[in-house]
Amino acid sequence: MTDCRLLIDPPAAGAWNMAVDEWLWHWAGKTGRWCLRFYRWEGPTLSLGYFQNHEDRQQHPPSLSCPVVRRISGGGAIVHDVEWTYSLAVPLKLPTNEPRANQTSEGLIVSRNSGCGRNMPRQWLYEVVHGTIVELLAHFGVHAQICGKVQEGKKAAALPFLCFQRRSPGDVLVGPIKVAGSAQRRNNDALLQHGSLLLARSLVAPELPGLKEIAGREFPFEFVLEVWLARLSDRLRLSWAEEQLSETERAAIDQLVLAKHNCPAWVIKRTRPELSMFFNS
Repeated sequence: MTDCRLLIDPPAAGAWNMAVDEWLWHWAGKTGRWCLRFYRWEGPTLSLGYFQNHEDRQQHPPSLSCPVVRRISGGGAIVHDVEWTYSLAVPLKLPTNEPRANQTSEGLIVSRNSGCGRNMPRQWLYEVVHGTIVELLAHFGVHAQICGKVQEGKKAAALPFLCFQRRSPGDVLVGPIKVAGSAQRRNNDALLQHGSLLLARSLVAPELPGLKEIAGREFPFEFVLEVWLARLSDRLRLSWAEEQLSETERAAIDQLVLAKHNCPAWVIKRTRPELSMFFNS
């Protein structure tokens, strides 16, 4: 089993949430430790994928009143509201235990070698984490499946603005409806994967039904957290060590919010400030 830091955070502002994910990504590469984080948003917030143009948010009038942030990962825009978000920071510099090759009852995760460290396949981690969501939903009586190969050919500009209206291999679907998706960012030292589980329809994204509308009942996250953690522990051979952010870490993240994630230059123009000295400190 690999020791994994576990953070379960209260609702916070979008810029703070994005800064924590980026901080943990660098932290994992520096320390050689894994970290799993669950978090929420203090109000409806729109996050743009790294490559999206800020002006494209005009394509979605219901969310124009929401504050906007930019993720360091790609993909479509997400309206964060009635959901839980997770992030998983994985070190690539140091060897890790090889996760067990497993299959779900639906055969959704094929047996494969994880190729630990720098060779860890991106799609493998998507499928393992999303496979645990399929198992989680099955535990509560909801049949879900992993999205397979999708038809190629659409250019980025032709894709729907919202992530949950797109379909990518590895997404979690209930029938034709996408209920969970993830995105990644990777450097030589660590991989960050973060994603959302859509619990219910948001007033600022009324076109997207969530688990509440699909199943006809509530899915309080606290109710399903224990089951999800057990599935993740089994699939990734992780043991949980709850460890909240220290005051020193919080102060550093505050500086990252100010230097980047709360700056119009980053959010609007994707201008990256020089942060190498900041992360190497």
